[in-house]
Amino acid sequence: MFESLQHLANGFGIAGTIHNLFYCLIGCIVGTLIGVLPGIGPIAGIALLIPATFSLNATSAIIMLAGIYYGAMYGGSTTSILLNVPGETASVITCIDGYQMAQKGRAGPALAIVSIGSFIAGTIGIFGLVFLAPPLAEAALAFGPPEYFSLMVFGFIVLSNVTGKSLIKSLMMAIVGLIIGTIGLDPVTGNERFTFGSISLLSGIEFVAVAIGLFGIGEVLTNVNQPSELLDQGVIMPRLRELYPSLQDLKKSIGAILRGTGLGFGVGLVPGPAPVIATYSSYMIERKISKHPEEFGKGAIEGVAGPESANNSACQSAFIPLFVLGIPFGPVTAIILGALLIHGVNPGPMMIGQHPELFWGVIASMYIGNFILLILNLPLVPLFANILRIPKRILLPLVILFCITGQYTVNNSVFDIWMMLIFGVMGFLMRKWAYEGAPLLLALVLGPKLEVAFRQSLMISHGNFGIFVDRPVSMAFLLATVIFLLLPVFKIIVKSLKKGGT
Repeated sequence: MFESLQHLANGFGIAGTIHNLFYCLIGCIVGTLIGVLPGIGPIAGIALLIPATFSLNATSAIIMLAGIYYGAMYGGSTTSILLNVPGETASVITCIDGYQMAQKGRAGPALAIVSIGSFIAGTIGIFGLVFLAPPLAEAALAFGPPEYFSLMVFGFIVLSNVTGKSLIKSLMMAIVGLIIGTIGLDPVTGNERFTFGSISLLSGIEFVAVAIGLFGIGEVLTNVNQPSELLDQGVIMPRLRELYPSLQDLKKSIGAILRGTGLGFGVGLVPGPAPVIATYSSYMIERKISKHPEEFGKGAIEGVAGPESANNSACQSAFIPLFVLGIPFGPVTAIILGALLIHGVNPGPMMIGQHPELFWGVIASMYIGNFILLILNLPLVPLFANILRIPKRILLPLVILFCITGQYTVNNSVFDIWMMLIFGVMGFLMRKWAYEGAPLLLALVLGPKLEVAFRQSLMISHGNFGIFVDRPVSMAFLLATVIFLLLPVFKIIVKSLKKGGT
């Protein structure tokens, strides 16, 4: 414990440099703006800004991208409360009671509780990172290629199931991502695969082009023909003196904040869209244990405090499997994994020892970033809310221009721009036909690692597939995968038996 605190102190020294403080501030501000603007969200925002990090060192780059992530979680609550329009998916639950509070003239206390709760949750979550990540990294050192292969398969299946309404559609997208990931040079033999003689495809399909296309261009194309909700509704603008909650509000909220923090931290450690699951679960728990459940949906402050705290805590703990195992358990951390690989950092059990300045610097920056967001989100709420008045006919072309410019700066390649546009059209069609982009992106990022782990396992066992079931940890992950796949079938059988019995 003492050693972890000593490393954290060193991390504050790294994160507290003028250079890193600047990029932490930029990440928090940009993340808040992304959260405020409905329809963009942290996935598209981080994907769009990866090219802007290429001139930075890896530590500064991840500090900024992490700031965008948890900053977007903060910002998403602003539109939920003031406009009843969630800035990103995890803020949908906040709309239920947050907007009702705003309608009653209590937008200020709602926004303040969001900031205070998120700060508390973020702080506790960061200390959880400090004390949980190192022992997990030591345990993960015992993992070999079979264990990593089985864990990644389990993550694929779980994430594919929870990120979309249809498991089949999500698995189809994951398979497409795996196929795209095989384009280029074979990671083991170095032979060309599916390049069709194109020199541009030797290095594979550019990850940034896929991410920006699916989530940036695709989002713009989806919004082009939709009427702007922002022009039809007025923005409820709280004054500065109305931002402070009463002692009664704080008393009601503290229990919800602490429960949401614990719940969110635990949910962030499992595969899936952690912030979404955490906010929904927190709201359900608060309503169930409340002495006045009839107040929920009519402006209960606990219905804002709990979910928003769970939201932020889940964001912090989601970095544990990313940094310690090298496996993202959600779409946002999958994009950050891509950014780490671009900067030459291979996350996993060895990361803490090989890149201590990055690991501890990023963790320390999260605490600083949460403090920055606490300061920013109270007095600057009116400024952020005014951004909602920007017409889409102005905003969307600027996003397209930024996408093209950002993509070109990656490799100075026009080919990559065409790839980005192709995946943009693909992202638009996927949204239209209810296919999720997250499984595809996750498969594209993890596909090469999955393939290498699979082939290394077979090399160790001389072609014997039994290695995946002979090793207890690997077998446990595969067994969990099979059970997870069979659960929907089991539910269908139970329902049919119940109907037959009646």
